[in-house]
Amino acid sequence: MKRLKLMFSHFSVVSMGLVALLGLVIMIVHAPGWAWLLVPFGVLAQMLNEYNLHRFVFHLPPPKQQWAFNLLYQVHYGHHDFPTNHGLFFVPPWVALPVLGFNFAAVWAIAALVGLPAAFDIAVAIVLVGGVLTFMAYEWFHMTAHLPVAKTRVERHVTTLHNQHHFRDFSKWFHVSPGGEVIDRAMHTAIDRDDLKNKQRAEFIRTLGMRPDDGRLVRARARFAGKYGLTEDEIARAARA
Repeated sequence: MKRLKLMFSHFSVVSMGLVALLGLVIMIVHAPGWAWLLVPFGVLAQMLNEYNLHRFVFHLPPPKQQWAFNLLYQVHYGHHDFPTNHGLFFVPPWVALPVLGFNFAAVWAIAALVGLPAAFDIAVAIVLVGGVLTFMAYEWFHMTAHLPVAKTRVERHVTTLHNQHHFRDFSKWFHVSPGGEVIDRAMHTAIDRDDLKNKQRAEFIRTLGMRPDDGRLVRARARFAGKYGLTEDEIARAARA
């Protein structure tokens, strides 16, 4: 219950949950029966989306302009900087909702352009149901990986791999959702067990390669201290890490 309360205390999770519920209602009331067969395609598409966003957007090189760096800090850099801060666990709504809208419009448009029947329902099945439910699962497993709670076998496995991303090499293991490690292995961003024994911890691991006292980080921490409840001691320790 505590994890559910934490998840649904964030606007992006509540919004996406309502979208998934809307998608299920549309599927039940309006969509043809065969549309349910497309839901797994949405699961796969979202897992690829998760990997690509994490690797190629959330881990962009740090912008030189402070305003741009501040955006990236809220999206992901801050989560690495303070990996146990609850406010930084979840994807911001100003990222999640526009991506959702783009994906839905793209699938609907492509289905309509190629002349598929029930193009709207296809987009609902793939994006609003399969995709959003997979996003919700991602948020659950990602949150759980960072909390000191009793975990299922699957949750422990996800935590083990995700910890390697945070505390061994931030250029590896971009997946979080169970099964997503297949994508990392295919894209050569996995860490094999044999390699793990000899792999050194990446330099400045918690700041994604930046010096912890970099001015952009210092200014971003000060800018968002109030929003995320960062204490002066936490900020001071982060600058020395």
